[in-house]
Amino acid sequence: MPISMSEAAIEKGSGQIWAHWLALLTARQAEQLSHKEIALLLAEQGVSPWWCQMLAVQFEQHLGRRVVGQDCSGSFSVSVNKTLSGSMDDALAFWQQLVAGEQAFADIPLSRGPDISQTEKWRYWRCGLADGSRLNINIYQKAADKAALSIQHEKLESEAQVEFWRSYWKGRLAAG
Repeated sequence: MPISMSEAAIEKGSGQIWAHWLALLTARQAEQLSHKEIALLLAEQGVSPWWCQMLAVQFEQHLGRRVVGQDCSGSFSVSVNKTLSGSMDDALAFWQQLVAGEQAFADIPLSRGPDISQTEKWRYWRCGLADGSRLNINIYQKAADKAALSIQHEKLESEAQVEFWRSYWKGRLAAG
């Protein structure tokens, strides 16, 4: 099965080509291990925590255990991003104005929230939807005059939902 990450990215990030990791994981019978156990095996090889997760996902995709966009619980997620002029607070205000008064997205009612929180480096806007999915808006300062706004829609049930919501959120951001 194909993997979702390029061979060049794997080599650059992990220090080894994909064939190396595939051979190592196959030799260690990693197909019998859980995602967490695969990541721990890679950590024993001196791989950074982020790359342990990425390589474990790539291996699970290779095995056909999961498809692109699917997490280890079997659900899917999609992320859509936009860079905005201004501060994190400006980006949060942009988002709040974009969704002001909405009680549903694509006719799916909110089941909780929205909840807004912040840290020194982040701004968050979160809600749950009645279909069991979850929406997280994460904002950080990308440069002195630019903020990044990321929509992360989690706990989706299928690749079809991923594509629907990707299109929906891109459209909403473009309209703002």
